[in-house]
Amino acid sequence: MTNIDIKLGFMATELLFPLPIYLLEKKNMYIIAGLGNPGDKYAQTRHNMGFRVIDKLADDLSVDVTKVKFKSLIGECRIGTQKVLLVKPQTYMNLSGDALREVTNFYKIPAENVIVIYDDIDIPLGSIRIRKFGGPGTHNGMRSIVSQLGTTEFPRIRTGVGGNDGSLVDHVIGKVSKDENAILDETAVKAAKAAKDIIEVGIEKAMNLNNTTKKKG
Repeated sequence: MTNIDIKLGFMATELLFPLPIYLLEKKNMYIIAGLGNPGDKYAQTRHNMGFRVIDKLADDLSVDVTKVKFKSLIGECRIGTQKVLLVKPQTYMNLSGDALREVTNFYKIPAENVIVIYDDIDIPLGSIRIRKFGGPGTHNGMRSIVSQLGTTEFPRIRTGVGGNDGSLVDHVIGKVSKDENAILDETAVKAAKAAKDIIEVGIEKAMNLNNTTKKKG
């Protein structure tokens, strides 16, 4: 039997016994994970921008992110033709990677299909920036994810909350003014659009469409 015969045999097998739909969907599935801390105490803080973006996506896509699974709240939806899991880890920020590892392992989702959304003090308030990959910087949630996934090769959307000259902790989990809260809501709208763009048109084009502000400094 020649190599051509073997190849034709495999092709015929694939036609007769195609992969089950659920396996094909897993191969093409995406995760959009927004980082934050659970509880009303943190709901409107700068550090919960990831949760705020997931809530905006859930509203846009008419999906409930309420299923308790993998140490997270999860909602299933579609963006374009792609199946998507919206994920809000409930581990508290510093252990976000624990939850995300469980989701990715169960669904066999590659790191390049995991979009992480989080707050960034090095991005000006109201701006967003998509990155294809990169280190976690000083963000503890991102450090946890990089550690648990074992890679920095996953896309992320950084939502700008600006910095201050005082305590970092007070800045990211402290109360925000009514005016700033409105800006954070607008930022969530931008980030939700950016997440959908990554899935619908690809990350390179999404970066061109959405990255309008350079990192501070």
